[in-house]
Amino acid sequence: MSSSSSIWQPRYTLTPAIARGLMEIESARAVVENTPLPPAVESELRHRARVRSTHYSTRIEGNRLTLAQAEEAVATRKAQFHGRERDVREVRNYWNALLRTEEWAAKKAPLSEELIRRLHALVEKGPRARPSAYRDGQNVIRDSGSNAIVYLPPEAKDVPGLMAALVDWFKAAEEEQLPAPVAAGLAHYQFVTIHPYYDGNGRTARLLATFILCRAGYGLNGFLSLEEHHAKDLEAYYHSLAVHPHHNYYEGRADADLTPWLDYFVASVASVFKAVREEALQCARKGLPAEPELMRKLDRRARRVFALFTKQDRITTSEVAGVLGLSDRMARNLVQAWVTEGWLVVAQASKRSRAYGLAESYRQFIGNLSEITPHEER
Repeated sequence: MSSSSSIWQPRYTLTPAIARGLMEIESARAVVENTPLPPAVESELRHRARVRSTHYSTRIEGNRLTLAQAEEAVATRKAQFHGRERDVREVRNYWNALLRTEEWAAKKAPLSEELIRRLHALVEKGPRARPSAYRDGQNVIRDSGSNAIVYLPPEAKDVPGLMAALVDWFKAAEEEQLPAPVAAGLAHYQFVTIHPYYDGNGRTARLLATFILCRAGYGLNGFLSLEEHHAKDLEAYYHSLAVHPHHNYYEGRADADLTPWLDYFVASVASVFKAVREEALQCARKGLPAEPELMRKLDRRARRVFALFTKQDRITTSEVAGVLGLSDRMARNLVQAWVTEGWLVVAQASKRSRAYGLAESYRQFIGNLSEITPHEER
């Protein structure tokens, strides 16, 4: 395909194996959606899936935090690991980008170049970054050991046309009701193939696939973590992406048969869906008690802030702003509303260093919190 094409035209075949995978996905999806779980259990499964997605997607790109450290990094702004400052930023950025991805999907936001630019900005720079411009130069990918060229992406001048063609293809695929797992896999492949940025392409591609799945109703109630599956067999992940032996985009990659990649991707989605189905059924069999009424009153942002109290007795508006990705002014307004609602109390009244604590009626739930649900669109 040339950069002048108005729409991307991927080559692939829906093999019997892919068809079986799609049926397995539908079957598992139906079970998960029809398995009632207590709110606390749902929240716990959702939180664990998000932490795993964040940890494993960043780990694929070389992040050195452990799973436990990644969880701590997103739970509290105070978490720091000496010599791992960049890793902490990457994890927090991915976490925020994942939450925003889920929000966009829930609102059925259209897939656009602007959304992709905003998504990449969240991954690379954080919640207050402006949408990322595409790269303006070549970005050669080399083997870290031999320095040999692994992949030579399209030239920068072709990137805008290729990205527009990708977005146009998705719109057409959606109108033609292409199965969401197939659309997600193809979009993931083409994004990393175009490689529109100097860095963050892999993380953005994986979030883009998650967005497409969730937007079409394949988010498994937030229990989805594809990144973990990729990370646990990186050789298979990378081998499946390399659908053509030549490293140069213009020497075969542009017109390669994507069936092997789709075989891998759909099988991965099916494997993850079946694992989530078994976990949901196991949790349902346990018959765990329903979440207390007081906790059910807390909305998504309140639950994320509530989680801060698992690490500390008091919080400040700046910490609330940090964990929710809000301005200090918006955080102050939220905190004041929560004091009025009665689950937060003023613990230190000084305007310069005002701090807040949990109301006594909520302290009993510390230690049993099944946090963290996504922040809302600001």
